[in-house]
Amino acid sequence: MWALGPFASMRGLRGSLNLLAAVSLTALLSSCQSLFEQAYVPDVSPSSTPQIVEEVQKGDPRAQMGAREHPRIVASYGGEYHDEKTEKLVARIAGALTAVSENPNQSYRITILNSPAINAFALPGGYLYVTRGLLALANDASEVAAVLSHEMAHVTANHGIERQRREEAEVIASRVVAEVLSSDIAGKQALARGKLRLAAFSRQQELQADVIGVRTLGEAGYDPYAAARFLDSMAAYSHFTSVDPYSDQSLDFLSSHPNAPQRVELARRHARAFGPEGTHGETGRDYYLQGIDGLLYGDSPQEGYVRGQTFLHAGLGIRFDVPDGFQIDNKVEAVLATGPGDVAIRFDGIADSDRRSLSNYISSGWVTGLLPETIHAITINGLEAATAKASAERWDFDVTVIRIGPQIFRFLTAVPKGSPTLEPTADKLRSSFRRITRQEAASLKPLRVRVITVGQGDTIGSLAARMMGTERKLELFKLINALNTGATLAPGSRVKIISE
Repeated sequence: MWALGPFASMRGLRGSLNLLAAVSLTALLSSCQSLFEQAYVPDVSPSSTPQIVEEVQKGDPRAQMGAREHPRIVASYGGEYHDEKTEKLVARIAGALTAVSENPNQSYRITILNSPAINAFALPGGYLYVTRGLLALANDASEVAAVLSHEMAHVTANHGIERQRREEAEVIASRVVAEVLSSDIAGKQALARGKLRLAAFSRQQELQADVIGVRTLGEAGYDPYAAARFLDSMAAYSHFTSVDPYSDQSLDFLSSHPNAPQRVELARRHARAFGPEGTHGETGRDYYLQGIDGLLYGDSPQEGYVRGQTFLHAGLGIRFDVPDGFQIDNKVEAVLATGPGDVAIRFDGIADSDRRSLSNYISSGWVTGLLPETIHAITINGLEAATAKASAERWDFDVTVIRIGPQIFRFLTAVPKGSPTLEPTADKLRSSFRRITRQEAASLKPLRVRVITVGQGDTIGSLAARMMGTERKLELFKLINALNTGATLAPGSRVKIISE
């Protein structure tokens, strides 16, 4: 949730609601042969002459393109996600695909992004990216293989070269963003997002990658129908998240990869070359579920936790509540919440080693439309604080700042001008803000994907009731397990739930 950017008018606040939070993990896949051996021969010993990606790709101009953009991609998602079990799972899948790809000599560097977004994309030179959110949504290895084989096809078809030409056309715009906003996290994200938009290939390139990807999928021994199946799952998830009008889907797979019923049918048509559905290849469901059991889901611990109407952050030692009916959105740059009647809340913080008075801080120029006569010093649950009102364009604001040591925490509540909800909403935030105890901090645990075995008497409803982190438990349970209307669960089968 952390950022040091200034507050702005409601227009800026709404813009902030569309900035994406995230994080990530890098698995270096060496030469395709050694990777394949690592994936399938459990007693393989280290090579006396190991090959690493950097050595294999030395002198490759395409790899140099990917290497230049790699740090931007990772930074825009907030870092790298490390989990040995998941890393080995993705390496196993990628190894099988590489061995039968159009260019088996191509080396790949796969980064598992620690982001809840559902996405995967490729850069020139074998740089592949997949989010942990996508891994959580997939239900078997063949579905992830379908995504990776599609992205590998972009690499082997050299689609990135054409995209590089399009990128050159944005150089001037990128420089403007860098120069104007370089000291502000919003500027860094805008620059990174400009690069990520270029991860989108043309529709013709996408269709070509579909054809190559499905063929690679089937030849690697995976279920070739997984591509169409997972496109359906991603479309369902996109619909699920679109219920939130402020959710940012611009970095999700279906935003950068054109999707339509015709494309799903096209994937099925190519899969039929291997035979009727269910007659060719494996899904790899058992080892896949084992590989993602315990996978981090949703917010990472570094960004704090959302539990119902409450935001808690163990590292910062704080918590607060939003009113009933509000939805909290924990972004990397701030905690945002939206409620009925176009009410919006933003929470973030800045370092203040000078320890200036909070009243002076509010009036130091970062609040648009400040009404100086409304500034008041107060105390909130034993903490030094100050409040003020502001008005700009069509919006009224309440500004509350609270000091804990060298840190100033900031609430901005925005309502349509003249709305009576400003004061009660701001009061709820202020009165609920407090430090948490060590015991409370120690008890906070992140949400994870948990794989459980269906027992006698278990139903979709009873298992969905065990889901955490969402009020739409049944809907999300069916979504992450790809359960259609009317589906039932057989005792002894395994399903995913989200819990601590």
